[in-house]
Amino acid sequence: MAELLIQIDQVATLRQSRKMEYPDPVAAAIMAELGGADGIVAHLREDRRHTQDRDVRILRKVVQTKLLLKMTVSAEMLGVALNVKPDIVILVPEKREQITTDGGLDLMVHKTTVSETVATLKNSGIPVGIFIAPDPEQLKLAHQCNTDIVEIHTGGYAEATTSAKRSQILSKIVDAVKLAIRLKLKVHVGYGLGYDTIKSFQGLNEISRFCVGHSVVSRAVLVGMENAVREMRTLIRDL
Repeated sequence: MAELLIQIDQVATLRQSRKMEYPDPVAAAIMAELGGADGIVAHLREDRRHTQDRDVRILRKVVQTKLLLKMTVSAEMLGVALNVKPDIVILVPEKREQITTDGGLDLMVHKTTVSETVATLKNSGIPVGIFIAPDPEQLKLAHQCNTDIVEIHTGGYAEATTSAKRSQILSKIVDAVKLAIRLKLKVHVGYGLGYDTIKSFQGLNEISRFCVGHSVVSRAVLVGMENAVREMRTLIRDL
């Protein structure tokens, strides 16, 4: 059965909106684990707009499942990862004008620097993946970067406004998952997945992990983090 990793950055976004000490994303992570999460995801951005260095340090101490750190390819972030030593690193694109990460890393442009970062992390014993679009050329380049994992961007599917467009993008995601497996890559999927859209991945057993954030945190506002995670875990169990 695929694992469920909960991204807690939206909790940090709420905290940072008022520059308060609450709500604490670390506390949210603990509650998510109590609800059955198989891991916690935190994206430490260079501009520190939501998750902070303090959060990552404490998460490393308290997370009992897996801690996945999302980060851009930079010397600063590489230093953080080597110091914190998360269980997994996922390399993501990052632009200051973006509200959130809204696309995959373009390996046609960044292959050299990504390959160097992958090698450094792997030499330090940290499994590393790349967040990419469901595109066969990007997948082949990811394989050439010697990564362990690809996280396939599902935002196009989650945000599609017509059934035809949704079907078209889902087909690309399925093809990307199949190709990744042929390339001996572990497959994560994530971005924009919710309680309804997750059901479209039924039968796609090649996916090892679903990374879900905003929808679960939003649901948690109404029913609590433990319940929100349990509901998503049940849906994934039934895929």
